[in-house]
Amino acid sequence: MWYTLYTEANAKTGGNAMYTILVSDDERDIVSAIKIYLEAEGYRVVCAYDGKEALEILRREDVQLVLLDIMMPRLDGISTMAELRSFTNIPVILLTAKSEDADKVLGLNVGADDYITKPFHPAELVARVRSQLRRYTFLGGMPSQTESQNLLCRGALRLDLTERRLTVDGDEVSLTPTEFSVLKLLMESPGKVFSTNEIYRRVWGGIGSENNVAVHIRHLREKLEVNPAEPRHIKVVWGQGYKIDE
Repeated sequence: MWYTLYTEANAKTGGNAMYTILVSDDERDIVSAIKIYLEAEGYRVVCAYDGKEALEILRREDVQLVLLDIMMPRLDGISTMAELRSFTNIPVILLTAKSEDADKVLGLNVGADDYITKPFHPAELVARVRSQLRRYTFLGGMPSQTESQNLLCRGALRLDLTERRLTVDGDEVSLTPTEFSVLKLLMESPGKVFSTNEIYRRVWGGIGSENNVAVHIRHLREKLEVNPAEPRHIKVVWGQGYKIDE
């Protein structure tokens, strides 16, 4: 099969971990193969199987690059390309067949940055991804690796550790010093469940009452969530504690 696993010796680089790439193609085996190639390089990969699903992910995730198939159900790649350009300038690489020359031109005209023709070699795919991310970073589309060490991004949340500033969906949100510390702890380890006791020890140093944790989580939800009763950022794991999803 064209997507024979990419087995060249590629050491994962910590720098790539700050990039999230969306792969959108209705052929699931192709998506799975691309995911393997990119994760081997240290990138975080999210997947979609049609244009509508891709747009939904882009509106809720902090994505730095899109690999977008042209021929997809529900919403094709060209229409998806045109729609996503209404709210983001991240680089887009089209995945095309040799017979889709006219679509390549149309895709570039509506805002795609590059295209790659199937079947392609994994090394070419990775090289094109690196090139687009390098260009995007150079042009100021996202922070450099050094800057990113002081910036935590989880979905719509962006926490600047240097300026101690939080934005949610681009809007700045004011936090108290303790709220900042609680949120920083959760965002530094996405997916990890922190017990009330652990948050209490690490933020308050064991001084005061564990009840402070629940109070500050509630205050954070009131500030971060559209509907605090149905949180999409800070999740509770019943009987265990709190987490922020990866």
